[in-house]
Amino acid sequence: MENIIIEKVWLTDKEIWIRTVDGKEACERFSDFPRLRFATAEERAKFTLSNSGIHWQDIDEDLSFEGFFQAKTSNPLYDLFIAHPELNASSIARRLGLSQSLFAEYVSGSKKPSKERMDAIFEAVRSVGRELAAV
Repeated sequence: MENIIIEKVWLTDKEIWIRTVDGKEACERFSDFPRLRFATAEERAKFTLSNSGIHWQDIDEDLSFEGFFQAKTSNPLYDLFIAHPELNASSIARRLGLSQSLFAEYVSGSKKPSKERMDAIFEAVRSVGRELAAV
């Protein structure tokens, strides 16, 4: 989708919804995003909008508008971050020198990293594990 212009954003107890100016509606479940799943209602309500998506500064979460309209398919990165909500995708992206928005697209499956990039991502996660094990 190109040029997604959002008319309205609203929250329910379990989801965040968007409506485009041409009337299309879509939602994302909080349960699919660990930081949103464990956030309080007050933290969830404290978001900002950009031209491309929604950002929660306090919990370090981003959702792209485009992602709301894409088919949800499982991928190894998505599965990893869902299974381990203690991992911070934004921090892993910073370790790798990647933009948080690009990394979010990798995790969501909207973009596919190369084999080399995927190997680097998993090595960064293993590195975090080694650092924690050394504590």
